[in-house]
Amino acid sequence: MNWTLDQLNAFVTSVKCGSFSAAARQMGKAQSRISTAISNLETDLGFELFDRSARLPVLTQDGEDMFVEAQAILEQCERLQARADTVATGEEIALTVALDEAVPIDVFEDFFQKISAKFPLLKLTIINGSQADIARWVDEKKADLGFLFRVNVLSDSLEYLSLGFFNQALIVSPEHPLAQFEKPTLIQLNQYRQLVIRDRVGHSQEKPISANHWYIDSYYYITALVIRSVGWALVPEHVLESGWYKNQTQKLSTDHILDTLQIEWGVVKRRDSGMGNVMEWMIDEIEHTFKKQ
Repeated sequence: MNWTLDQLNAFVTSVKCGSFSAAARQMGKAQSRISTAISNLETDLGFELFDRSARLPVLTQDGEDMFVEAQAILEQCERLQARADTVATGEEIALTVALDEAVPIDVFEDFFQKISAKFPLLKLTIINGSQADIARWVDEKKADLGFLFRVNVLSDSLEYLSLGFFNQALIVSPEHPLAQFEKPTLIQLNQYRQLVIRDRVGHSQEKPISANHWYIDSYYYITALVIRSVGWALVPEHVLESGWYKNQTQKLSTDHILDTLQIEWGVVKRRDSGMGNVMEWMIDEIEHTFKKQ
């Protein structure tokens, strides 16, 4: 293989521009250099790319096939150079982001859309979990950045930035026996099953109010079971506005619940990991987004 990228570039540009002279003008080179580069490419390949019998050179059948291949090679070279430039400027090539499954879906859909536009070459992996799953994945280096609801003490190896608080709502199905009470007491709540959030492996879980309770690792599945009158639950208010859950539950007063009804949420990363341009932008952007709300 003796052909060069300069030869391929001259060839592709000539095809796109329609002539050697037009390609020379676009590339800022003498026409003779373009003609020579293409002639040398034909010699190295062992066949003609252009039929030169007409006033303007026309691609041969082999030339048409090679044009497709040459374009692909040059496009890959551009991607390779872009990634090299990304590394040189301190911009991450790839990131894995872990999301608590209960974060506001619409906010993060907008967030990831902005990332795709601002960092088109970034390889992003998004994984979802609940409760302490997120912190554990970041701590174990399975994720670079985690957005989570904070329910317990985090590892000393992690840095945490609070992004604010979400309010919880006490919900039941309209058909549930508790629905008749506008302000249920603790005694009344204790008479019925509570659906309580926990992480997937059971390392972290909310303290139940009712002695009769189930642990479930998803606020959305909890809400779905509440709708079916399986039990009552405390869930972040924004979950109730998601999809088919909307308007299918009944909110009750939390006046008799003494525990805090706010859930803190934030972003977490390892202390020993660097923070490039992309990660800095992501944290600033999501922090700015929630300050506006």
